[in-house]
Amino acid sequence: MTTIKLTNSKTRRKEVFTPIDPENVRMYVCGPTVYDRAHIGNARPVIVFDVLYRLLRHVYGADHVTYVRNFTDVDDKINAKAKETGRSIKDITDETTGWYLDDMRAVGAMDPSEMPRATAYIPAMIKMIEGLIANGHAYEAEGHVLFAVESYKEYGALSGRSIDDMIAGARVEVAPYKRNPMDFVLWKPSSDDLPGWDSPWGRGRPGWHIECSAMSYELLGETFDIHGGGNDLMFPHHENEIAQSCCAHEGAGFANVWLHNEMLQVEGKKMSKSLGNFFTVRDLLDGHDGMPPVPGEVIRFVFLSTHYRKPMDWTAEKAEQAKKTLVKIAAFLGRDPLTKPMVLTCGDVPAPDEFVDALSNDLNTSLALTLVVKYLKEERERDLVGALRLLGFDTDEIVRKFRSFHAYASDDEERQSSGSRSFGDTLVTENGKIRELTVRLQALRQSAMETKDFSAVDAMKAALLDAGVEVRMSKTGVELEPGPNFDAAKLEGLL
Repeated sequence: MTTIKLTNSKTRRKEVFTPIDPENVRMYVCGPTVYDRAHIGNARPVIVFDVLYRLLRHVYGADHVTYVRNFTDVDDKINAKAKETGRSIKDITDETTGWYLDDMRAVGAMDPSEMPRATAYIPAMIKMIEGLIANGHAYEAEGHVLFAVESYKEYGALSGRSIDDMIAGARVEVAPYKRNPMDFVLWKPSSDDLPGWDSPWGRGRPGWHIECSAMSYELLGETFDIHGGGNDLMFPHHENEIAQSCCAHEGAGFANVWLHNEMLQVEGKKMSKSLGNFFTVRDLLDGHDGMPPVPGEVIRFVFLSTHYRKPMDWTAEKAEQAKKTLVKIAAFLGRDPLTKPMVLTCGDVPAPDEFVDALSNDLNTSLALTLVVKYLKEERERDLVGALRLLGFDTDEIVRKFRSFHAYASDDEERQSSGSRSFGDTLVTENGKIRELTVRLQALRQSAMETKDFSAVDAMKAALLDAGVEVRMSKTGVELEPGPNFDAAKLEGLL
């Protein structure tokens, strides 16, 4: 069986992944708070852990992997949004949950096995809090229930910080009812205008951290294999999850492996509305501020080009390079059968062992994409398709969207002429011209091989090159592909 190695944030080492039960591999990843559109930084952990999910399914079998990613649908940000807009909390959370799923599916992410909403697990949270109070790890004060950080001696082990360091470096709420400034809220009171549930401590709502502990316990058990999320969650969220979960289930280990992805920047700077470089996944997908739409495949390709443990920089240049590669892939996989018959039919196509090994080595997606380009250059169709599919790309969609060389306009004039056309709409007429010219050049070449007079072939090739068309001729046939300086107007005289 394939050996998977992952860098465990808990031990700070790359380790061989050994599941508790190979028949039941379990992973939990912190999901979104649903009050607005997901920004592109939110998409990074989704894509990272989607690749891991696919790899685990590949190695252990699709029926033997459970992936849980939650929705936080009770939160002060949601309450503020409802107050600001006058809309109901349910309307807001239902709408934004739908937006999130649509956007993540658009970047190629599979739905997890389970997608629990926090509000469906309030009784489980209350039960866990009651247990923490009973065993001396939590206390009630002025309608609040707080976790006593000093009661858990391992607190800070994940982030590698002492309690004193954390107090000095964190924004902690100073409240008179806290025994220790680092103690965190498990339950807090709700006024009549806020969401609330009846509890032994009065009407209230849960703190953020207890949500994930309760949902992971209910769906994955007291100890499971992998817990993931962005490294911004390591402290305090993940640190607090560990503390309350291990104290609620003494002797249990909670998560054996912790994985954290690094953060995302835009054009070398931290994403910020004040800098004008803040945008959502939907902004990219639909186009924003006069920019053309960017398809989910390009977003996914750019994200996977950087290792998950390294900071990722989203740039227009990277998006353009990803687009060009996808266009070449589409041209190869969708080529005209008259010039080079496709050897691949639809069905299950395994990824090459070297490709699986790259992903299995701490999700080395940058090496995996290097191998994708290698398979493309060497025209290894089955390996290319198998690799792309394991990375989460739909090869049929790539051909459909990117086979047209006008998937991206080459200049401002072309962008203007495209109007509101969405990215990837094929220009059937011009695509047909390329096919017709391919067949014509192939016929001229075949005739020339018989007559030994290649003047007509050379003339047509020269005209195609002048129009910015890349011409490739080999023993197996002719292949034409629009290059970066392609000018469709120059094709008219060739037909």
